[in-house]
Amino acid sequence: MQIHPLWTTYPELAAELEKTTQLMGEQVRLRNKEIESVLLDRIHAGGKMVRPAYTLLFSKFGKEQNSERTRSVAAAIELLHMATLIHDDIIDDSPKRRGKPSIQAQYGKDVAVYAGDYLFTVCFRLLSTYATTDNQIEINTRGMERILLGELDQMHLRYKQTMTIRNYLTQISGKTAQLFSLACYSGALEGGQSERFARNGYYIGSHIGMAFQIMDDILDYSQSTENFGKPVLEDVKQGVYTSPLIYALRKNDPRLKQLIAKQEQMTKEDALEVQQLVIKLGGLAEAQKLAEKYTQKALKRIQQLPDQVEKEIIREVTLSLLNRRL
Repeated sequence: MQIHPLWTTYPELAAELEKTTQLMGEQVRLRNKEIESVLLDRIHAGGKMVRPAYTLLFSKFGKEQNSERTRSVAAAIELLHMATLIHDDIIDDSPKRRGKPSIQAQYGKDVAVYAGDYLFTVCFRLLSTYATTDNQIEINTRGMERILLGELDQMHLRYKQTMTIRNYLTQISGKTAQLFSLACYSGALEGGQSERFARNGYYIGSHIGMAFQIMDDILDYSQSTENFGKPVLEDVKQGVYTSPLIYALRKNDPRLKQLIAKQEQMTKEDALEVQQLVIKLGGLAEAQKLAEKYTQKALKRIQQLPDQVEKEIIREVTLSLLNRRL
């Protein structure tokens, strides 16, 4: 079992994440042993486990400390995340995930759909068995709805050069930020904290998630596939227009518009030219300012947390995530 190097500085948290990962693996039991093996491999592959880490950290501010219950909620959040990634790869026809062949590329879309659906059921089985607060399932159901709406927004807005930053922010607030919000909010509730405290955690998670996705979109235009762990420039080829491109399109560059207008016929060479134009037209620089805006919002709210060791860990982890330079 691998734990990501991000957590080596925090041995107690690393140990909790290792137990959370073990719990996730214990929940996966399929008759199809090949697919079970694939899912277990994904679970134990040493992903960052960022969302469950926030769940565990926010639970420490409360007076009700039940590690088993909190780990179950953290595991459910990560399984929900994994399920959405599997389905994302199907929609995007992505060949890789975290440097490995995606399930849909390796076994076909049918198997991938079933694998993602199965992880959704495992997520809710965990919540129904272990979660102590009556509204945890309701909270996660609403969260799933917002994630789906974010995905539907993305599908609806494909290949639309008229897409605005407001459209983009609405889209990623559901698609990505919602899971970070759920992680922080659920952890606070599981620790026995007040609704007011949990709500602050929700907004912290939302701001972190927004900045995290904006950074991902910046890296998509600035990193290699090998460094990024998944194919770069796939979004633009599939008509998914993110903040760097949206800002660049504001400059009304005729060549950029001509390239974007190719839609499904865009080649790899076209995408590379788009990448260079986005950088030249200041799209990356503007997107970085947007990421910084949400980073500062998150840090401002983190500063309001009680002064204990978890507050500093949350601040440090947040800064490391939002200052990624892969």
